[in-house]
Amino acid sequence: MSGSGLKIAENVFKSFIFSNGFDKVLEKVKIVNAGEGRLQAELVLGSEHLNLKGTLHGGMTATLVDVMPSMGFMTHQRGVIGTTLDLRISYLKAAKEGETVIIDCNTLKAGKTLAFLDVEIKKKQTGELIAKGFHTKYIA
Repeated sequence: MSGSGLKIAENVFKSFIFSNGFDKVLEKVKIVNAGEGRLQAELVLGSEHLNLKGTLHGGMTATLVDVMPSMGFMTHQRGVIGTTLDLRISYLKAAKEGETVIIDCNTLKAGKTLAFLDVEIKKKQTGELIAKGFHTKYIA
């Protein structure tokens, strides 16, 4: 992954999290690497990321699946974020406060009008898969 891809992803991501909008919930996500349509990020789960049972909230997972692959995609199609057409998530395992999760994103295919992205969210300590997501974007 390239250094310029990382800078692109970080700069756009900052504009999301420093807004007063919903994406502020992502402010503790740290982009580790990005480039060529891929992105890897980490998040130490805090109380603001949890549901009433004390595990990673499904809405937070959905937000990660929506936003983070888009940041990776921008390193493939510079400056293009696109619009979400389809978002699918399989919730496989719980994660608790204090655990670090890895968000691995990949651009599977980008055509003229559609892009297909995927993401895996795993526990950093064990590699266990927490959630698997697929994201289709309209990019024309």
